[in-house]
Amino acid sequence: MSQLDFKPITLADQEWMTALLNEGHRGSLEYNFTSNFIWRKVYKLHASRFGDHLLVMADAENPTFIFPSGKSDPSDAVRALAKYTAERGVPLVFNTVLNQDQGRLEALFPGQFTFEPDRNDFDYVYQAKNLMTLKGKKLSNKRNRVNRFMASERQWSYERLTPENLDEAHLMSLTWCREAGCMEDEDLFNESCAVEQAFKHYEALKLTGGLLRAGRKVIAFTMGEPLNADTYLVHVEKAYNNIEGAYQMINQQFALDAFEKYTYINREDDAGDEGLRKAKLSYAPAFLVEKSSAKLIGLI
Repeated sequence: MSQLDFKPITLADQEWMTALLNEGHRGSLEYNFTSNFIWRKVYKLHASRFGDHLLVMADAENPTFIFPSGKSDPSDAVRALAKYTAERGVPLVFNTVLNQDQGRLEALFPGQFTFEPDRNDFDYVYQAKNLMTLKGKKLSNKRNRVNRFMASERQWSYERLTPENLDEAHLMSLTWCREAGCMEDEDLFNESCAVEQAFKHYEALKLTGGLLRAGRKVIAFTMGEPLNADTYLVHVEKAYNNIEGAYQMINQQFALDAFEKYTYINREDDAGDEGLRKAKLSYAPAFLVEKSSAKLIGLI
């Protein structure tokens, strides 16, 4: 019988999960407590500790796993997961394997896994200084939109997101969601559930963020947190689509406010949305964090 004990992720897990995440590479959004916590209901996420490794499972009825996070040899953790899935009559499938982990997995278990790149899950990572300055030909369109915003919205202002103005940003988020048709679009609805969790637990999750006003009205907000020592992870960014330059403005203002000590900014994946992919590519990412799924085809 497997010794793994998967339980739903709660705020009470924040300390021990974060400690184990700090022992790993923390190279993508999946290796972050907040990402797992705010999406836990959508993806039915559960977590278990195996020695000095963190194991995260999605959907117990059809389980897949994030490649184990930890500093030491992951082979025992992989074997434990193989036993766990075998007892349930399903194959071991990792839904997230970074390139360096693909190499480790193949070296530990040669020929026992098949790999399939998942472009929809690649994280977009940018040079922080580029998002702050918007210099260069590639970002000229972003500069122009920021300039047009400042010309048309003379009474704009930027504020850090705090407990005092959090409710205003939350109200703007709910309005944005209603106007975007979240209740009729499954992907937007799922995203709105995650955003609601970020608002509800903003302080407990130790998030930071900013908001943008036109006059007194909140028209954009964003929030995130450090992913590792040199990378900041942006979890959420929303702006009213009918206000030209609002997205570009909140992006730059938050960068100027929060990104100075970071080299890179991870703005997460595009989930296969063509419009979002085009927008994220238009900011000229420094690189993409490539990810694959992996399926056990042999015995280990």
